[in-house]
Amino acid sequence: MSTNWPERISAFSRSPSQFLCCTTPETFLTEVLRELRDDRANDQVKVLLLFPLLEHPTLLCPSVSVGEETALELMSVFVQCSPKSLQLRCHLLLALTSVLICSSCVTSRTGASQDFLDVLFQMIQDTNDLQAGAAFRPLRATACDCLRELEACLPGLLSQRLELLSNLRQQENSTLHQAYTGLHALALRNAVYHLTQQKGAGAGDLKAALESSEGFVWVGGEDSEIHSDMALVSPLTLGPMGRVPTLKTGPDSKELRSLISSFLEESYLLTSLSQAALLQKLVEILTMVPAVSPTVFRAQLLRLLGTCEVSLLHATLLMKAAFTDSLFSAEDEAYLLKRLVSLSQHPLLSSPEKLFYMDCILHFPENRPISCGDENLPVLFTPRLAVALVPTLFNDSASMLARFNLLSLVYLEDGVEDKDGQGSRGLNYLYDHLTSLLRVMENQGNREMVVTFFRASFLFLFHFCHVKYYSVDLIQRLCAMYLRQTRLAPHLINLADRTADQTQDRRDVSDWALALLTALQRSVTEACLSQLTLQDLRWHLRILTRIAEEGDVPQRATVSFLLSVITSTSSVLCVSGDWRLGNGMLGVCRRLLLHPSLDSILTPLADLLQYLTCHYGDVDIQDHARLYYTLLTTLSREKLAGVLAQGGPERGRLVKVHSLSAIMTETEELTSGLTVHQTEHPLLRLVKLESNKPGDPEPSDPEPGDKLHIEANSDSKSAPGLGLKERENYRAKLQSPSFVSVVTLQYHLTHTGVCDPRFGKLFSIRLHFDLTDSNYEVVSDISVPCLFRARKPPAVTLRLKPKQPYPTTLRTSAVFTTEDGLSWHSPLADLHVTFPEVFLPLPAPLGWTGVQRNRVFEEIWTEISSVESMGDLDNAATSLFCDQLDNRLVGNLVNNFQRYRIPYCSELDNGGCKVLFFLPPQSHVLLKVLTVEDNVQVHIATDNWKLLPYINSYLEEITENLHRASQ
Repeated sequence: MSTNWPERISAFSRSPSQFLCCTTPETFLTEVLRELRDDRANDQVKVLLLFPLLEHPTLLCPSVSVGEETALELMSVFVQCSPKSLQLRCHLLLALTSVLICSSCVTSRTGASQDFLDVLFQMIQDTNDLQAGAAFRPLRATACDCLRELEACLPGLLSQRLELLSNLRQQENSTLHQAYTGLHALALRNAVYHLTQQKGAGAGDLKAALESSEGFVWVGGEDSEIHSDMALVSPLTLGPMGRVPTLKTGPDSKELRSLISSFLEESYLLTSLSQAALLQKLVEILTMVPAVSPTVFRAQLLRLLGTCEVSLLHATLLMKAAFTDSLFSAEDEAYLLKRLVSLSQHPLLSSPEKLFYMDCILHFPENRPISCGDENLPVLFTPRLAVALVPTLFNDSASMLARFNLLSLVYLEDGVEDKDGQGSRGLNYLYDHLTSLLRVMENQGNREMVVTFFRASFLFLFHFCHVKYYSVDLIQRLCAMYLRQTRLAPHLINLADRTADQTQDRRDVSDWALALLTALQRSVTEACLSQLTLQDLRWHLRILTRIAEEGDVPQRATVSFLLSVITSTSSVLCVSGDWRLGNGMLGVCRRLLLHPSLDSILTPLADLLQYLTCHYGDVDIQDHARLYYTLLTTLSREKLAGVLAQGGPERGRLVKVHSLSAIMTETEELTSGLTVHQTEHPLLRLVKLESNKPGDPEPSDPEPGDKLHIEANSDSKSAPGLGLKERENYRAKLQSPSFVSVVTLQYHLTHTGVCDPRFGKLFSIRLHFDLTDSNYEVVSDISVPCLFRARKPPAVTLRLKPKQPYPTTLRTSAVFTTEDGLSWHSPLADLHVTFPEVFLPLPAPLGWTGVQRNRVFEEIWTEISSVESMGDLDNAATSLFCDQLDNRLVGNLVNNFQRYRIPYCSELDNGGCKVLFFLPPQSHVLLKVLTVEDNVQVHIATDNWKLLPYINSYLEEITENLHRASQ
């Protein structure tokens, strides 16, 4: 077999559309069918080849003709298969079913579909494997599954084979009895429904259907509407308040009752899931045939009420919803409800099961339903019964919220207010539980606990917002919590939005949201400015932006707060020019321009915008502030609202906007200029300059020698009398407050491969860098005047000030303006600063000779070696790196260190060189490179032992590259 079919099928499964771009569905289908007919291919490969037809039949068989031809080919392969190839034959049956259904061959009543149905029925009629043997039961089970799928997709197909199916079910005494039962029950349910849709159908028609064994019912023409309707009504059980089509059969239907009884008597042989599916179908049949009393289920009720299986309990509740007091007594109802309460808090059950049982309580089908709402407590569910479901802090989040909601409904019905207007005992417990969640959230602060608290708060407010004592106290607690943890601002905004959405149904909840926003505004604007951090200010701006959307909240305090923030002598906001903070402040101003009370804040708002225009450190923020100031001072209130409203939430609606100006018509172009747009793809990238490569010599360095051994230079003769003062001077320089070591990296700012004519020319580019760790000082933004695709890219110099000399990654983004005046925000690829890029040469004072540098090197080396040998608890450490390199490769190794080499006076044994890496802020890595025969030894000394893994990886990378290049 020349074709690698596993690889091709794997490629098809990953992306069928992409795979078919390289070929056509017809060609691929032809190749698959040809390989299936090939006797040389083994069964495993053929089973793999059937995967495309099982999972994506509509791609390969888009029409009835193609589907029928494919089905004929598969049936031919099935006939030619060895009887022992059970796995392949089972998969062929499944593939045939999938192809015939998805290509509409079954609904078109093609010859292939009729032949396939005959084959399936021949297989299932060999009950108890009298001919084929027990080993072939998987094939009969697959045939039953295929028939059940055909009946489900074409309801009523087997409605004239009910007697045959009944006989086969009763004759089968192997494990396949379950498959025959499921097939028979589905066919019976669809046949009864089919009769309910026929005018004048009665008991005689039902009896004839139960005793029929004629053939398949191929429905077409007018009857096709029946089957399309059946796909919409499954399941049929709608409860006592719903409507179900019924069949009039007289006082009783003995044949149907006998058949249902036989189903129930054999149901204990099935698995729990199969029993539940069977009960659901039988319930649907009895709801359509009222002549059969639901008491036929009475014998099974005792077993069902005591079951621990979720599926069977769910089927029991469906049965109760359908028959209510016709089958369940008041004692049964009380027992079932108590059992649900017990299971809802059983310690051995999983959380999903407990949640299911609590949901069943809220949707419990009562014998005398008062209403048909989604969530209503049963009449028998009293506060005393609900005590077992009181929420605690030890519950998981989902169970806690479900219990909290359940208990809220209980106490709401029981009455929540006492004589003092505070609350009942149960309500007090719920509020105490909510405040306990608040304290736990503030102490732990994990995301799950935060979400749980705010969801519980919404549930409490939804039910008890009208109790003023609790609603006022909760607002005070939330405001105090926010001032301590401003990062929770999004959750508070979401809580306010969700409660405000209840305006139509619950006016008191909406009023609470307005009260919360008013209290938050007061808390923010009255906070002490001397303790305000930039991070807190970011969250305050988001809160104030949301508050400015409320027309009933006065905004003078907001404007006064913003003015105080930017004009305060201790504020560095305008000086720093942080674009995000400036954009957040402009967001508040934009909302204020639309506020109904704009006239009362006109002067301070104009002062705020003017101050931003003149003093803010970011050009983009200045431009937008100037535009807002111009609109505020030149347009009437109606025109201003009309211009700004086009960019608001109403933009997506088809609303006719009338022009507010006789000179020009307002367009979306004007609105677009007021916002910063987000690009779909990254448009810019930073490319490292070649000078960033470690090891490149500085212009001031002497030309490196070709040999590893460096002779002593003339500095040893021209500087006699130098002593140990070099080391003291060097240490003094490092300790000087004026000494600042900065790593400088250079890049080219260029376009990415995205070709969009709108972004060919960019102006006022502002690059922003975010740290991903705490090893570096905050990186300042970089401004680039312009970038043209047709011109040479500008150079960008990035200056990093390390706290720890480790590699890092910078998140990078850019804000820029295009030729049409629009502002855009685009992310850039992350910048990876490698370990060698942190290296700096020895920061010696100006005028030092090579001898002086060499003496400092030796002094540091001696100090590190002595400290380590004495075993002092210091950061000093030494190490050794060895590798096998010839002389040529050793020279190439040394070339990587040219920028950091130290000239020396005395020769080392066997030749060698000295290297010193200075790593900001004050770390050193010293190397002595020696050659011993065909090996190179790199002796390492450092005053920061945490750098050893990085320097070892650096040396390994260099030597691996040398070995790879020499091959």
